[in-house]
Amino acid sequence: MTTLPGTTPTGAPAAPDGPATMRAWRVTGPGEPADVLRLDEVPVPEPGRGEVLVRVRAVAVNFPDVLLARGEYQVRPEPPFVPGIELCGDVVELGEGVAAGERGLAPGSRVVGSAIGVLSELAVLPAPAVHPAPADLDDAEAAALTIAYQTAWFALHRKARLRPGERLLVHAAAGGVGTAAVQLGAAAGARVIGVVGSPAKADVARAAGAHHVLVRGDDLAAQVKELTEGAGADVVVDPVGGTSFEQSTRCIAFEGRIVVVGFASGDVPPVRANHALVKNYDVLGLHWALYQERRPALVDAAHDALTRLAADAAVRPVVADVVPFDDAPAAVQRLAGGTTTGRLVARVAD
Repeated sequence: MTTLPGTTPTGAPAAPDGPATMRAWRVTGPGEPADVLRLDEVPVPEPGRGEVLVRVRAVAVNFPDVLLARGEYQVRPEPPFVPGIELCGDVVELGEGVAAGERGLAPGSRVVGSAIGVLSELAVLPAPAVHPAPADLDDAEAAALTIAYQTAWFALHRKARLRPGERLLVHAAAGGVGTAAVQLGAAAGARVIGVVGSPAKADVARAAGAHHVLVRGDDLAAQVKELTEGAGADVVVDPVGGTSFEQSTRCIAFEGRIVVVGFASGDVPPVRANHALVKNYDVLGLHWALYQERRPALVDAAHDALTRLAADAAVRPVVADVVPFDDAPAAVQRLAGGTTTGRLVARVAD
């Protein structure tokens, strides 16, 4: 195994009367994040074959963290477990089968990655889930790059095959996936219409590159048709579900594509096959984590593209607030409230 110089194999000082330990937030049982997250002292994990041990710098908060705390996520670890699914940190140790320099990974290198269980001072991730951090992003921005931007990239370029000049409708355009989709859509030459939940969030969507910003309401479909001269949206990115999806079906263009990436509203809408047939549009589901599991080469290619876009200042995660590690449960609870814009990040170490 290869370790960071000047550290123990685990990257932390060994306790005199037992194994090395670290601090980690753990979910003790299903409930609201602020109620069920507890800061524990736990053993430092060791990387197995094909894994990487990372000293965590920053963890971006994601809606799956809320669902993990509530016991509503599709993956349901047995409590107590460590949540957190997205980080920026430094490689401490490469597990067996991971060669130094492979995939740009080496002890001491700054990286980003995604796996359940990273809301801690050190974390183990599968090597394919770890990538070099873009040099042009600081720790908080880099921590927020992987999930939202990979999701938006796959939605626009793998699923919807977005073309320059097309009309792109993005729901929750002031949120994490939303701002990523707006930035990537604008960078691809689309005309971007952002939808936000309140007027207070409109400036965030505009700053991300939206050409038009609409406030979610009953007349949304009519407004989209007016902006597109009756044609409708060619591509829709929907992380909200519920009435947002229903409104999208009313203003989707001929041969339009609606990409479903989540249900932040808590309402999973029905897909009317007869309506899709009559209007000739596609409904496409996207579960990005399956690409990391089954087609990691595509994830690598997307990361390379995002790194180039970050270097060109075409994309930059919108970080609304950085909180201390000790305040991580409050940040997750804020996200659960649905009033945040951009990304919340917990700073674990400098």
